Amino acid sequence: MNAKMLFSFVLLFLFSCGSQQNNESKESTNGEKPIEQLNISILLDLSDRLIQPLEPDQPSRDIEVVSVLIDIFKSRMQSKGAFMAKDKFKVLFNPIPSDPNINNLSKSLNIDLSKLDNKQKKEVYDNIETDFENALKEIYKITIQNKDWIGSDIWRFFKNDAKDLCIENDVSYRNVLVILTDGYIYHKQSIEKQDNKTSYITGNFLQNEGFRNNPNWKNKLELENYGLIVSDENSLEKLEVIVLEINPSPSHLNDEDIIKGFITKWFNEMNISSFVIHNTDLPQNTKKRVENFFKN
Repeated sequence: MNAKMLFSFVLLFLFSCGSQQNNESKESTNGEKPIEQLNISILLDLSDRLIQPLEPDQPSRDIEVVSVLIDIFKSRMQSKGAFMAKDKFKVLFNPIPSDPNINNLSKSLNIDLSKLDNKQKKEVYDNIETDFENALKEIYKITIQNKDWIGSDIWRFFKNDAKDLCIENDVSYRNVLVILTDGYIYHKQSIEKQDNKTSYITGNFLQNEGFRNNPNWKNKLELENYGLIVSDENSLEKLEVIVLEINPSPSHLNDEDIIKGFITKWFNEMNISSFVIHNTDLPQNTKKRVENFFKN
């Protein structure tokens, strides 16, 4: 290739990049819908749910869910191309684990494509599945070996952290929080009660308050104003939520419906734009439900 042809090629490349940037800018200034970017957050519950007798076991189920989300993330990357992909993907814990090994591993579970160049994005695309699977397996292994059940303070997470950690104000982002938990909401650092509103849902609470084995529990929930406490700053209309792996006590299977009733009321009161709540299931069924949610 002679010098003249090379110069022409460089000009054409720069013009193409500039046109792409200009088109992106026009979309935002003209009020047209920009290319959708995903902002996926996963909140993991490191409680003794991890050792409940299930087949496959709970860690395997959780990792399978994360794998499905990674497939969706990679598919969006591929469809947009490296230049336009600015998606975000992270795993969160609340409270922060005290084990330094878990904290070091969790650093690798945070991807922000908007801060990476094309070469770095390619590395993410090639390695994200293996990196996340290995890190999560090790985190679960350490947690189970240490029996340090830090749990997940889901109520306080929504109160203090969800807006800051899970929502991008840029309108091009679709903000989705995925919660992996057995459904019972409790943490020793968050035990609050305001009349019939609480910061927790436990088996003992459902029993003592007359929800278990009560065919009229829905009326009780509404008419007696039960529910989870919502503070004024908990308006989360820019957030979508998927709750997975609800697993009620085997001796009180109707807890599943009651838990879903409490969480549904809570999410509605926080103005969450869209949400689904699903019990633990065969991985292939959970995979289908997650994929369907992202298609909407």
